[in-house]
Amino acid sequence: MRIAIVGASGAVGQEFLRVLDEQNFPIDELLLFGSSRSAGRKYTFRGKYIVVKELKHNDDFEGVDIAFTSAGAGTSREYASTITKHGAIMIDNSSAFRMDEDVPLVVPEVNGDDAFNTPRNIIANPNCTTIQMVVALKPLNDISPIKRVHVATYQAASGAGAAAMDELMEQHAQLVRGEEPTIEKFAYQLAYNVIPQVDVFTDNGYTKEEMKMYNETKKIMHAPSLDVSATCVRVPVMRAHSESIWIETEQPISIEQAREALSNAEGVVVLDDPAQKKYPMPLDIANEDPVYVGRLRKDLTCANGLSFWVVGDQIKKGAALNAVQIAQYMIAHGKKF
Repeated sequence: MRIAIVGASGAVGQEFLRVLDEQNFPIDELLLFGSSRSAGRKYTFRGKYIVVKELKHNDDFEGVDIAFTSAGAGTSREYASTITKHGAIMIDNSSAFRMDEDVPLVVPEVNGDDAFNTPRNIIANPNCTTIQMVVALKPLNDISPIKRVHVATYQAASGAGAAAMDELMEQHAQLVRGEEPTIEKFAYQLAYNVIPQVDVFTDNGYTKEEMKMYNETKKIMHAPSLDVSATCVRVPVMRAHSESIWIETEQPISIEQAREALSNAEGVVVLDDPAQKKYPMPLDIANEDPVYVGRLRKDLTCANGLSFWVVGDQIKKGAALNAVQIAQYMIAHGKKF
């Protein structure tokens, strides 16, 4: 198999390299692509040096089976036809195609079969916050359809890229030295602060990030009538997003039913023992593959309501790992490359 990574030098591109190796993904040849600034850089993969090539409108993708792309929506839109014209399946990590009707939006544990309907040879990877939420929603929705979701996110600096992680570390160091902190990647100082804004605001008062959760959840779960309301918050955590989720189902779900369903669900780990102060935290979940669920309880205001806490590594499951799992799902279910 010939595999390509577009945006190889970014935070998610680097995670692709690690995840492909960790997952023992079958690769005969790996090609790396990036911008003119990244071209020429060398990365090691399975003992071999690979040089990053500049992404251009040419025939470099001829013979490529799968291209994992994470170079931004603009780049994805511009180069999609170049990447796919010879038959490569483009699994795109940007927001460019997520809501296009002829592009499947896939989380393998939830709607893996959608990956086989690819008229444009493009599969979209959902937003990181959406991915970890729907992985936890699916086993509960299987018991009784979910009518309504309220979610508040606590999103790590890494969601804004490697440079944002560097800025958070530098801000802490600058403040310790008594200096004014550098503020470039976020609207305000993130160190010792929380910012109730992720992405830009839309006309309805919600941010684009919050609207992604609203729209993408409906599409992934094949539930156009599902109501989703999100508040997305940036917190001074390096890596792994957390979410406080409340759901209302058509029929009541007992805690015992919910715990059993989540415990048996693919890609989910239940860590929920309040008496022993055991619950998921981003400090512990960073670099882990599964989505972790804790603080599971009946909602006090709604007979059919459940509340729970979800933590996942948004660079792994929220980005690179989910994309690789899409490819693995297709191979396991008969796709020939």
